[in-house]
Amino acid sequence: IIIFKLLFIVYRNFPFKFFDTLSHVRKRNMSFFGVCGCCGALRPRYKRLVDNIFPEDPEDGLVKANMEKLTFYALSAPEKLDRIGAYLSERLSRDVARHRYGYVCIAMEALDQLLMACHCQSINLFVESFLKMVRKLLESDKPSLQILGTNSFVKFANIEEDTPSYHRSYDFFVSRFSEMCHSSYEDPDIRTKIRMAGIKGLQGVVRKTVNDELQANIWDPQHMDKIVPSLLFNLQSGERTESRSPSPLQATEKEKESPVELTERCFRELLGRAAYGNIKNAVTPVLMHLDNHSLWEGKTFAVRCFKIIMYSIQSQHSHLVIQQLLGHLDANSKNSATVRAGIVEVLLEAAAIAASGSVGPTVLEVFNTLLRQLRLSVDYELTGCYDGSTNIGTKIIKAHEERQLQEAVIRTIGSFANTLPTYQRSEVMLFIMGKIPVPGVHPALSSKDSGPEGTRMIQVMLLKSLVQVTAGFDTTNMLTALPTSFLEPLLSFSLTEDPEIRLLVLQILLSLIDRHDNAPKFLNVSIISDISVLKLKVDKCSRQDNLFMKKHGQQLYRHIYLGCKEESSGQQHYEALFALLGLLSMELANEEVVVDLIRLALALQDLALSTDEALPVFNRCAIHAVAAAYLNLICQLTTVPAFCQHIHEVIELRQKETPYLLPEDVFIENPKLPSSLEKVEGEVLFLQSKITEVLGGSGYNTDRLATPYVPQYTDEDRLSKRKSIGETISLQGEVESRNSPEKEEEITFETLKNAIVDSVGMEEQERERRRQVVEKFQKAPFEEIAAHCGARATLLQSKLNQIFEITIRPPPSPSGTISSGYGQTQSRSVPIYEMKFPDLCVY
Repeated sequence: IIIFKLLFIVYRNFPFKFFDTLSHVRKRNMSFFGVCGCCGALRPRYKRLVDNIFPEDPEDGLVKANMEKLTFYALSAPEKLDRIGAYLSERLSRDVARHRYGYVCIAMEALDQLLMACHCQSINLFVESFLKMVRKLLESDKPSLQILGTNSFVKFANIEEDTPSYHRSYDFFVSRFSEMCHSSYEDPDIRTKIRMAGIKGLQGVVRKTVNDELQANIWDPQHMDKIVPSLLFNLQSGERTESRSPSPLQATEKEKESPVELTERCFRELLGRAAYGNIKNAVTPVLMHLDNHSLWEGKTFAVRCFKIIMYSIQSQHSHLVIQQLLGHLDANSKNSATVRAGIVEVLLEAAAIAASGSVGPTVLEVFNTLLRQLRLSVDYELTGCYDGSTNIGTKIIKAHEERQLQEAVIRTIGSFANTLPTYQRSEVMLFIMGKIPVPGVHPALSSKDSGPEGTRMIQVMLLKSLVQVTAGFDTTNMLTALPTSFLEPLLSFSLTEDPEIRLLVLQILLSLIDRHDNAPKFLNVSIISDISVLKLKVDKCSRQDNLFMKKHGQQLYRHIYLGCKEESSGQQHYEALFALLGLLSMELANEEVVVDLIRLALALQDLALSTDEALPVFNRCAIHAVAAAYLNLICQLTTVPAFCQHIHEVIELRQKETPYLLPEDVFIENPKLPSSLEKVEGEVLFLQSKITEVLGGSGYNTDRLATPYVPQYTDEDRLSKRKSIGETISLQGEVESRNSPEKEEEITFETLKNAIVDSVGMEEQERERRRQVVEKFQKAPFEEIAAHCGARATLLQSKLNQIFEITIRPPPSPSGTISSGYGQTQSRSVPIYEMKFPDLCVY
């Protein structure tokens, strides 16, 4: 009894380590155990409770009853949790070193149950011991221990702690789990399990740290550069194995448990938790991984990655991803066409998904980047190198790959445009139009090495981009859809010699004017006896439409006329011109417009009959066919019986005698055309006098109908590349400006010669004058410039005073007159504010 009392006193006054030492000594020295065997009962209770959960045979598993006691003790005395954790960690380290893996599993199971049961403020210290044990397992070479440690970490990651930890670090776990994701273990089944464990571990790290500002910032590049490539590696590996695996219906349950689905879930969860400031850090490793492994060229995997990204992030952050892709595209400007095309294809898919969110505030910057890539691609194709030199070390450029890139850029421009509202799309149209090089007006965008062919190719590419932007364009006001700043340069391209450019211009016009999807019904030129089968949609012409036609109608008529006059026009051109005539009749027609369109159709017939124009037979027959098809359409729209009768009589006669003047025999694969059209006359022609007579009886303007349509050439045509028209119009404008209404001058060869010489001289004089003015303001002293401006201001003020004196009239009778000394009255100029009005005139 005395000995036990002494031991109890020592137990109360000395630390527990003393008895722990006695315990170890007892195991080493059996003689001591024989003397003090009863000291084991004096060990700390938490140690005895921990020891009791381990059975003698590890195969029996955890002793559940004793585990419940340990859990109850931990809940009752939470301050002992850290000691319990430290002791369990000590035992686990000893068991791992001695390869007693059964006890290791029991220890981890006990730790998991304690973690799930205990949520108190002192759990942080216990977690440190737990993470130390997990780390010990992950450092092991045994796959089973790695998987065991990962599973325990995942359970811990799902626990929401009541208090944050300020000092906990997960750097090791990020590195180790990433390494496990790249496992190359020989056994494929074990390799798959290790990789899946690594993916689960990364998912646990993200869940544990992403929402806690006090934890380690998982969005730092040092972590993202490990996590994201590890996920992409498994996503890509799964894609390769899936290509060799059977269909999903035939796949076994084992094959369904692949890392691919788990990886995709983890990747989506990671991106879904990304805030505004973290998107860049999450996307940058994706771009680097695709670069390092040459995955842009295949396109499939890159598109899949960014589809996952775009669908996972918050919709309001979509524009950040698009901006990163645009910057990456610029960074790869001198890379191969296949790489750039892959990035552009990804942009195309991303833009389609971003339609539900936002493309961002820098809309024009998006299009500016794409147009810049289009220009660079044209330069590369024409020069054959990326840096403008012909060094031996430069990469070989394949023209067909550059063409594929250009088509991809154009499609992407259209995809971006479809995500924009109407007002922004109008701005994009003006922006692209301003980028189209026009010789003599806008500087060429192509390099000096590409030459005129580069300018032409860029014109074609940008017009194709406009076709994509204007596709599906819907607006109620044509004045805003086709402003002067856009329409005039667009129409100027319809006068170029290049048939491809003219056709693109017509397609753009059709897209903008067609507001009721009537264009497809007009693309097939034919004589339809009853146009009701076309199911055309007609709305009443609004006031804005009337204003638009008053302002731009004559321009459109003139360009239709000149487009038919082009020798290089083919079947597609005439079909597009007929569709444009039909759309004008359906969308923008009032009584005045109908009259003008009928006059235009008759003028086209006269153009086909004219011997002055050296048009081929096909063009003449095509013009006759377009005029006949349009008059057949407009007569049924006007619903004037006599007008319809005349048109149908001429068409029936043509079907019998001259079928080559109708579209059914002209716009076919092998048209049967005569050698000449000298015998086209008489009743097979539409008569302007007859049409004027029948329409005049229905209330149409007979004077306007009786006046043949003559196209008016304006200075707008100077923008065209074709010298024959451009120079003629220029000379005509200068001659007209010199002719006064009172005096007409006969235009002779000498007149034209003098006009050319004078115009050149005047341009040189103007350039010299501007140079002198600029030089004067650059080099003259300030006093001289100030005196010059002051003199001009004084002169202007004197002129204004003279104008005011002239415009001020003598006042009316209420202001009175001034009597001179000789009885004569003299008018006095009285300002309006000094006049005296009767009271009844004042409000």
